[in-house]
Amino acid sequence: MARLRQFGSANRSVGTGARARPVEPSSSGLLRLLIGGCPPVVRFLRQGGGSSGCFSDRLLILAALSLVMAAASSCRLDMQVQPRENPLSKSDFYADQRSERPPVEGAVARDDLREDTYFYTGKIGDNPGDVMPFAVTKEVLNRGRERFNIFCAPCHSRLGDGNGFVPSRGFARKPPSFHIARLEKAPLGYFFDVITNGFGIMPDYASQIPPPDRWDIIAYIRALQLSQNATMSDVPAGQQVPSEPPKFREPGSGATLPVLAPGTKSPEEGSQNTKDDMQSAAMKGNLQVNQ
Repeated sequence: MARLRQFGSANRSVGTGARARPVEPSSSGLLRLLIGGCPPVVRFLRQGGGSSGCFSDRLLILAALSLVMAAASSCRLDMQVQPRENPLSKSDFYADQRSERPPVEGAVARDDLREDTYFYTGKIGDNPGDVMPFAVTKEVLNRGRERFNIFCAPCHSRLGDGNGFVPSRGFARKPPSFHIARLEKAPLGYFFDVITNGFGIMPDYASQIPPPDRWDIIAYIRALQLSQNATMSDVPAGQQVPSEPPKFREPGSGATLPVLAPGTKSPEEGSQNTKDDMQSAAMKGNLQVNQ
């Protein structure tokens, strides 16, 4: 207020004594009053000298710059302030206030049509099926053994008898053996449903094991069941059970390995051949395969 009174008293008249005459406050004077509290702007204006024309030009330039700066600042949109919703955040736009929207009914993800209902559920209608949806080959069983040893063996053991690493370390509820009568007679779709949805304290493995691998594991479980309950009639011709012990040409020492006699297979080769023969027998007689 003091500044305003000073400005008004300083601009009411021009001249001194009898020659003094009243004048009206100019727009440039009002602008000077408004920006008087900003020393940098005042210094900028004073550089124009006492010329009113130069002063007015500088005022116009300053006003234009102010308008441009105000418009630019109001339209600025940085990356950190994007108009978006954070995951699972609240939204007032929808009636249920959920920013995460459910898929449109009937929407199908790419390469996920799932027309073969049995392949993805293991059921024919409401009942579990007992047939493999594809041919069982050696590659299928090898893949099933690999996946079984990763996801199933920690609890069920590599033999499928339920004496895995987890129960052996004090887990209270031991999983059942795959070699009991109930699970030997269980249809293949039953195992698929248990892997997909879990059973009892066993969690589901739907996110870890895709449907093709589930069927591979099921095929390998059937091979395991055969291997633990096979009879001599199931052994291929020319194969002895148990295999003959290897013969060594040199027994070896603590610093050298033993050398097998000519024509003798290593224990690893013999065990692998036995597994291959058992898998072949499983594929021929104990797994129902769609041709």
